[in-house]
Amino acid sequence: MSEYVVTNPATGAQGAVFPTATDAELDAALGSADNAHRTWSRTSTLAERTALVQRVAELHVERREALAEIIVREMGKPLDQALGEVDFSGAIYSYYAENGEKFLADEQIDLLDGEGSAFVRRSSLGALLGIMPWNFPYYQVARFAGPNLVLGNTILLKHAGQCPESAAAIEQIFHDAGFPEGAYVNIYASNEQVAGLIADPRLVGVSLTGSERAGAAVAEVAGRNLKKVVLELGGSDPFILLSTDDMDATVDAAVSGRIDNNGQACNAAKRFVVLGDLYEDFLARFTAKLTQPTPSDPMADGTVLGPLSSALAADRLDEQVDRAIAQGATVVARGDRSGTYFSSVVLTGVTAQMDAHHEEFFGPVAIVYSVPDEAAAVTLANDTPFGLGSYLFSTDSEQVLRVADQIEAGMVFVNGVGLDSPELPFGGIKRSGFGRELGRFGIEEFVNRKMIRILK
Repeated sequence: MSEYVVTNPATGAQGAVFPTATDAELDAALGSADNAHRTWSRTSTLAERTALVQRVAELHVERREALAEIIVREMGKPLDQALGEVDFSGAIYSYYAENGEKFLADEQIDLLDGEGSAFVRRSSLGALLGIMPWNFPYYQVARFAGPNLVLGNTILLKHAGQCPESAAAIEQIFHDAGFPEGAYVNIYASNEQVAGLIADPRLVGVSLTGSERAGAAVAEVAGRNLKKVVLELGGSDPFILLSTDDMDATVDAAVSGRIDNNGQACNAAKRFVVLGDLYEDFLARFTAKLTQPTPSDPMADGTVLGPLSSALAADRLDEQVDRAIAQGATVVARGDRSGTYFSSVVLTGVTAQMDAHHEEFFGPVAIVYSVPDEAAAVTLANDTPFGLGSYLFSTDSEQVLRVADQIEAGMVFVNGVGLDSPELPFGGIKRSGFGRELGRFGIEEFVNRKMIRILK
């Protein structure tokens, strides 16, 4: 039975089943991607590739309503947010189309002996495999496929099992934009088949966004076969409040940082670390605002909080909350759950001895801590196996830089949330993975930096 099927989390209605590819079909897909790299990638100019990627961006904008409705059905994202994701994805493709020439320009090297000249020329490596999650079906693909197709790498894309419609829609966009056969190929593959693809010598690298478990499994197979890997895994990002001159605005940012995408984002603010003299005021206002949105139909106007992505996801989150309470956490607020519709939860009193202190909560659950001073805030923020992003709120510019330097994370956003942009590198450290996407670094992961030295 295929794992590729849309089950609308808002209604439970099941859509069409997409058959898993046969081994022969996957072999042909990889052969097509390998052939496209050997032919099209080596004969096309950078200008031709950037024009194709720019057309991909335009098609995202032209088809934004239809694309957005697909992912509302697939994973329950509120429609306004789904439209925003499609727009952001288009902006990522445009960014790499507009900046490809600059990013891939030859880099001159100053020679110590001064004899002749030398430079680094960047070029593609070959066929890549992207393994993408369900929570941002278009955005995750854009930040992987955009830079690599500008560079000239070709793409096999395995999307999440619950996103077969968006996966097909993305592939159609690349086809309609004019990319040749094999440049971008969508595959409906099983986990076992993925392992076989990674081992195939025609595949040169893998990029995965997903769970720690999936990342470890892929990295293990890739390591045995000496393949480059980029991993963007889980996160339990701290929201550190040290001072503010506008508590209402700060609370609004905290709420947005926790429940955007129904709380299902790796880089969401999940742990709220608040200086003691601000704690009671923050907790009261934050709890009131976080619990205000009622989980509602994601297609309805004004919906802020939709359903979780599946009944399994809701069951898992419920179990985590129950276990945290059983281990001693205090429930400040917990609304009713109805199927996949999961009301916001606020917990306090979580200690380092509890599972909740070290886990990622993938849904609208917030843990709020009180700390006596800056040093304690940094220590608590870093007391996690994850290191993806972080949010720091302070009115003291010197404190901002001092604390930002101490935070163990790949990203620090100061006095704001939702500040992601195509030019800003995205990625983490520790168990949040390694490698970077977006910005200049996003085109540097799967690249041959070929040194050429000329004596005369």
